[in-house]
Amino acid sequence: MSSYSNLLKTPGVARIISAQLLARLPSGMLSLAFLMHIERIHDSYGAAGLVLAATSIGQAVAGPLTSRWMGVWGMRPVLILTTVVCTTAVVAIAVLDTPTPTPVWIYMVLGLVAGLANPPVQPAVRTIYPKMVTSKQLTPLFSLDASAQEIIWVLGPVIATFLAIQINTGVGILVAAGFLVAGGLWFLSSPELGLVRIPRSKRRFGVVLGRPAVLLSTVVGFLLVAACAAIEAGVVAVYGHEGPEAGFVLAIFAIGSLVGGLSLGHVPIGPWAMARRLFIVFVGTVLAAFWMDFWWLSATLFIAGVGIAPALAVIFAIVSSSVKFSDTAEAYGWVGTGQLIGAALGSAAAGFTIDASGAPGAFVVASICLAVGVIIPAVFRRHSPDLRGRDVGPIADTEPVGVIT
Repeated sequence: MSSYSNLLKTPGVARIISAQLLARLPSGMLSLAFLMHIERIHDSYGAAGLVLAATSIGQAVAGPLTSRWMGVWGMRPVLILTTVVCTTAVVAIAVLDTPTPTPVWIYMVLGLVAGLANPPVQPAVRTIYPKMVTSKQLTPLFSLDASAQEIIWVLGPVIATFLAIQINTGVGILVAAGFLVAGGLWFLSSPELGLVRIPRSKRRFGVVLGRPAVLLSTVVGFLLVAACAAIEAGVVAVYGHEGPEAGFVLAIFAIGSLVGGLSLGHVPIGPWAMARRLFIVFVGTVLAAFWMDFWWLSATLFIAGVGIAPALAVIFAIVSSSVKFSDTAEAYGWVGTGQLIGAALGSAAAGFTIDASGAPGAFVVASICLAVGVIIPAVFRRHSPDLRGRDVGPIADTEPVGVIT
């Protein structure tokens, strides 16, 4: 734990981690808030899954593009524009709750707009990190970041569920919009956004996705987040809107990830690291599918959660070590796109499976995704760089030039 305390003493690290967590807190609220809001209005998890899918697809399409824009126009202008548009669309979804239900397709369009304008805070902050700490501190920082972001998934579902039950599902969405604005302003005020300039990439858009480590991270991130989205939908389907149990179970799921990230953050990253950590998530999810009891789900999803933050830390580290600094933001944008497509398809598949066969079907969907997620990094482990004893920082954009002597 001393490595983490030393990191937090580094100037600016604690502040920028806190700011980006608040800016991204709506990520932990909106999926569940949208799910409950649309299901309440249209009485269909399938309809709610479609809205979530549209939102995630919008985020997936925009992720690499807005991330690359930060290298062209700067981080602050891109973040300001996207925050304004995204907040407007989210508020519209919350207030379109009339006595006559608004058609699902309108909610899908608004969700798509909100997704397209999702502020690229995550690629921005992970591009900044290598300029704030030494290369030896970067792996623990990625692990700390992956662990700390579980606060989003601990507080987000609890806040969204509490507001939906005690007041109204629309209020939960409006509160998320408030966090989006407040966190965005705090992050935008961080001095690091002005001190770190992302160089304009010299490569064509999308070329970085051809890097084996980036492609592997994108595919694995897709499968992991698809499984998490299916689990979230399954937990909500078990408890509905009648009590806070869904929020508490999802919070315990996230606490498991927080514990795993802090416990395994110092472990060196080798070629098998990603497969091993995903296997923990797979085992917990398979066990969860057997019984929909509160305590059983809490225990098994805690086990599953232990592998999530460590797996994400591996993804961040191998991407950082495999691309040039000018391509880092776009690379993380593509990884985010994979995760968001996973969230879209995972939510949609789980929603229709729940309508057809009940809540356990969502856990079957998640288990299948995770099984594939374990196999792929195991088979293609040679594309996962061995970072034991290596520099995790991005490749410099300037290279030595040979001279004749």
